[in-house]
Amino acid sequence: MSLAPTREKMSAVDTAWLRMDRPHNLMMICGVLLFRETIDLKLLRNLIRNRFLLFARFAQRAVEAPGGAFWETDRDFDLRRHVVVARLPSPAGQSELQRFVSELIATPLSPQRPMWQFHLIAHYGGGSALIARIHHSYADGMALVRVMLSMTDASPNGPPAMPFGSQLRANGKIDRALAPPGNAWSAAMKVGSTLLERGGALLADPAKAVACAARGSALTAEIGKLARMPQDSPTRFKGTPGKAKRVAWAPPLPLSEVKTLGRALGASINDVLLSCVAGAIRRYLVGNGDAVAGVTLRALVPVNLRSADDACQLGNRFGLVFLDLPIGIENPVERLYAVRANMDALKGSQQPILAMGLLAAMGAGPRALQEALMQALSRKASAVMTNVPGPQQPLYLAGARIESLMFWVPQSGDIGMGVSILSYDGNVQFGLLTDRRLCPDPERIIARFGPEFETLLLTTLMASWPRDGTLDPREAAVVATAGLGR
Repeated sequence: MSLAPTREKMSAVDTAWLRMDRPHNLMMICGVLLFRETIDLKLLRNLIRNRFLLFARFAQRAVEAPGGAFWETDRDFDLRRHVVVARLPSPAGQSELQRFVSELIATPLSPQRPMWQFHLIAHYGGGSALIARIHHSYADGMALVRVMLSMTDASPNGPPAMPFGSQLRANGKIDRALAPPGNAWSAAMKVGSTLLERGGALLADPAKAVACAARGSALTAEIGKLARMPQDSPTRFKGTPGKAKRVAWAPPLPLSEVKTLGRALGASINDVLLSCVAGAIRRYLVGNGDAVAGVTLRALVPVNLRSADDACQLGNRFGLVFLDLPIGIENPVERLYAVRANMDALKGSQQPILAMGLLAAMGAGPRALQEALMQALSRKASAVMTNVPGPQQPLYLAGARIESLMFWVPQSGDIGMGVSILSYDGNVQFGLLTDRRLCPDPERIIARFGPEFETLLLTTLMASWPRDGTLDPREAAVVATAGLGR
């Protein structure tokens, strides 16, 4: 494949993700798809050539220069370098696949060519497995899931399940559109300019940030909140991460049961799932002899800032909120209500716009400013947690039915844990990524996700819980009396 060389300036936000790579935390989004049937390599490459490379960005490599970063078309692009065959050691089961994915997540993509790669394991569990690695500078998780879905069919022989339509075919690409409309994007860019102008002083000096917030808008008030926000509890998940990573995934939960339980308790699907995550982490800490009373684990949760018209663009268009997970609460219903209250408190928050502005400042400013802002953002949290709703019907890729799919997003700074939740075909899939130095056995945490949901379900059936979340001590003691939380 020979392409004429072209250059295109990279956005400040995408530049921030490009610069954020560290040996101990690579800015790589990784996904795993499992199939019922064996996938043919030639068929897969043709599919990627015709649908994935419809996005012109994926034929470009990222280049950093004194005047800023830009995209450059790879004149020597060779699809064979990007779609490769891999084999697992015997017995080639889930453990071997998890170890292989763990190695890939810690292996950098070559900056000399477009930073993405597909690894096909043609024989896995009676079918196939496909691992996709894409650098975060190309797009955020929401956009990449949409890209992957555009490659799928509604049946083994088509038609396409989620085509992008005429605009993609007419232009040959969809990643050169205008910035998204609305106030979110412009407000975030204004914040980025302010932080860039002041050299990050607002976040480096809480006193200045609070003074600025007192006489400013809701957005500057959010800067003050962030500047004086303390770190979360000092658990074993905080520390200096190393290069080696570990991934694990759990058997899926039925989405219908999660919805039913949420309706019974007046909570969202996200509330239910995150409370189960908090419970699984709690059990892991208890099992290691760690104190959990009063412990809070703070997570960075991505928030999609794309408009409907912007849904099919590449690039990074998301903000972040800081969510406190109440690890110290044993009663699963009480814990769920606490998660719900924390989520409700974030509704209408300016945090996502502020976070987008931080990323813009990182990419537009000098590296020293990026380091300062990244540390200010990452030291206040211990994990990144994402929840992406996927299609609720079976999909096919290269003629093979997708049995399950999961993904992991990278962690910035010294954050050493990532939790990914993805719904597909009536199920909810959990994925966990940890730093081996901080948590060498994520399978022990992920194994608790299902049991935590069952405990929440049984506890819900044992009493009539007030939907407003107000519990008296007798209700909060139900779990301890029944022994469900052990």
